[in-house]
Amino acid sequence: MVSEYNMKKIAAEHATKYVQAGMKIGLGTGSTAYYAILKIGEMVRDGLSIQAVATSEASEKLAVEQGIPLIPLREVDRLDLTIDGADELDDQLRLIKGGGGALLREKITAFHSERLVIVADDTKTVTQLGAFPLPVEIVPFAYEWTIQSLTQLGCTVQIRHKPDKGFYVTDNGNYIADCKFQQIPQPEELSSRIGSLPGVVEHGLFIGMADQAIIGCQDGTVRILHSGNSVAKNPFDS
Repeated sequence: MVSEYNMKKIAAEHATKYVQAGMKIGLGTGSTAYYAILKIGEMVRDGLSIQAVATSEASEKLAVEQGIPLIPLREVDRLDLTIDGADELDDQLRLIKGGGGALLREKITAFHSERLVIVADDTKTVTQLGAFPLPVEIVPFAYEWTIQSLTQLGCTVQIRHKPDKGFYVTDNGNYIADCKFQQIPQPEELSSRIGSLPGVVEHGLFIGMADQAIIGCQDGTVRILHSGNSVAKNPFDS
């Protein structure tokens, strides 16, 4: 039985097998995507030629440290592949993301990618989304009103704070409202309702965006979920 740390590392390193020479890659954010960036950096130092964009300032800093060549977004029409993590995912590859605060940039990057591969440890898989609080990025102006609107959707809302007790501010200068629903039985409907609220920039429900999820398991293997709901055990690629 392997630790959660190793499950993340196993999943992330498996995903990097899909990275090929000449690709333009999206680099995700979070504790599992971190290991993918480390592995891609190792591959680049071994001679792999790619270009990448990062979904957060933290991932950009790590990529630079690892020697991964970054390309300005204005020079990219589409990405070949993005590897990113998730805070929760179900068997239909519906996701909750944003625990790391980068959900807006992650969603923009995912939308402009030919393929989105999610990496996670087995503790992130659920039968129904909602146990993890749903992050919603909101503008600072009249944020109290936006919180009121979110609360009317049936959740409790807490503005994310930094360890020093000040408000957490995203790389885009906004706040994060963490919305505790406990259960989200109809994520598509909730996605639409939250997206329609004035003051909301973006939310952490990623519906119909992931093509594949690579799940690191406690026995040291990986489980692969596809967007068509088929599940494979330990294939290299399928």
